[in-house]
Amino acid sequence: MTLLPGALALALAAVHIFAGRVRSFQVIPRSYWLSMAGGASVAYVFVHILPELSEGDTVLEGVVFLARFLEHHVYLVALIGFALFYGLERFAREFGRDGGREGTGIWVFWIHIGSFTAYNALIGYLLVHREVTGLTSLAFFAAAMGLHFVVNDYGLREHHEDAYDRIGRWLLAVAVIVGWAVGSTTHIHEPAVNTLFAFLAGSIVLNVIKEELPEERESRFWAFAFGAAGYTALLLTV
Repeated sequence: MTLLPGALALALAAVHIFAGRVRSFQVIPRSYWLSMAGGASVAYVFVHILPELSEGDTVLEGVVFLARFLEHHVYLVALIGFALFYGLERFAREFGRDGGREGTGIWVFWIHIGSFTAYNALIGYLLVHREVTGLTSLAFFAAAMGLHFVVNDYGLREHHEDAYDRIGRWLLAVAVIVGWAVGSTTHIHEPAVNTLFAFLAGSIVLNVIKEELPEERESRFWAFAFGAAGYTALLLTV
């Protein structure tokens, strides 16, 4: 089972390396495929991750300090993940408008790429340590993250352009593999795994929605809905 997550980590890394070559993603109105990928990613969070975390919440309550204040611990962590990436996105966009000031652009680039590098490393780590074990769970997780990476890759390339192609995408690709390598050599308990998945769940929702909602994207609602409904159907029938 260690080798399969490693192979999937390589496949996820390849998404960042090669996604920029798909010309159909780089159009306005937004590509149907990007909206479908975003819908599938969000469906995975609401249909698979959050229900599983809800079942594990009682486990967390028994080990988290001041548990009576954290009855919904996993949901609070999911909110933190959502809020953190919202803050980082606002930071990148606000400071990006001040790109004329020397050094501002590269500083924003490293903050933005650094946060997604850690994010990808977390995903690579969770290829090994998941809230539900088994080949089916691994396959659904890897597929959802691959689709999610396509969405993230598009947004980061649009924001940072050549700098992302030269440096950013390679760092994100390597981060997934590093995360898997660390996960293969370490062990954490179930409450910690649930906490990491909760953080990831909130982060995924924000990172998908921020790409779909801006008016200038001219996003495809029906494609998003189709992707969400299709992945939901797969999750519920397996």
